[in-house]
Amino acid sequence: MTYEYIIAETRQNVGLIQINRPKVLNALSSGVMDELGVAIDSFESESSIGAIVITGNEKSFAAGADISQMKDNTFAEAFMGNFITSNWERVTVCRKPVIAAVAGFALGGGCELAMMCDFIVAGDNAKFGQPEINLGIIPGAGGSQRLTRAVGKSKSMDMCLTGRMMDAEEAERSGLVSRIYPAAELVDKVVEIAQEIAEKSQIAASMVTEVVDRAYESTLTEGVLFERRAFHALFATEDQKEGMAAFVEKRKANWKNR
Repeated sequence: MTYEYIIAETRQNVGLIQINRPKVLNALSSGVMDELGVAIDSFESESSIGAIVITGNEKSFAAGADISQMKDNTFAEAFMGNFITSNWERVTVCRKPVIAAVAGFALGGGCELAMMCDFIVAGDNAKFGQPEINLGIIPGAGGSQRLTRAVGKSKSMDMCLTGRMMDAEEAERSGLVSRIYPAAELVDKVVEIAQEIAEKSQIAASMVTEVVDRAYESTLTEGVLFERRAFHALFATEDQKEGMAAFVEKRKANWKNR
C-alpha cells in the first residue's frame, strides 16, 4: 500500500513504521493516525512479523497532535466525532509487541503515542513532555494517566502543570524509557531488539504483553491470578512443549507459534 504520511517497511521479521511529516515535526494528524492503524493491521495479520517498531526521525518522533486541525473544534464536534478515540488507540490493542523508538521531540500526542506502545527506547537527544497546558487544554490521549503510572504522581503533575520537557536520561531514571542509544543508531538498535523478540514464540510474546498490561491496569491479586491462568494456558501450546524439550536437549527451539 502507498502511504502519504508514514513509511512502512519490513526488516526481517520486524514491521517498521516511520511517521513522515518532517516539515511539521511529524505532527499527528487524523491522516497519520488513520495510516498508522492500517499499517498496524497489515503487520499484525502477517504471520512472519513478530514485532513492530514505530519511529519518527532524528529531530522528532512526533511533536504533538496537529493543532491546526483541532483548533476550531467545538465540544459537540469533538464529542460527537469521537475525537482521539476513533483512530488513536489502535496500537494499544495490537497483539504483537510494539516498541517506540523515540529520537528528538515526543511532546503531547507524540509522548502519548509512545506511551501507548509496549515499551520505549530513546535516542540520547529525546525530549518528552505534555505541554498541553500552554495551549489552554490538558492531555487528551491518555497522557495524564499513562505518564502518572510510568513516573509517579509528583513528576507527572510537574510535567503536566508546567509543560516542561524531560530529557532521555531523566526519562530512563524515571522509568519512562527502558534504554538509551545514540540518536543516529537508534532505529537500527531498536530493530535489533524487535528482531530478538520476533525470534521468540509469538504466542508467549503476546501473552507477555497481556500480563504486563494487566499489572499496569489492575490490582496485584487480580494481576497475579491473570498471570497464573495465562501461564497454565501456555501448557496447551506446541511452543511450550518445543521450548522445554529444546532446553533439556540443549538445542535451539524451533517455534511453531501454535
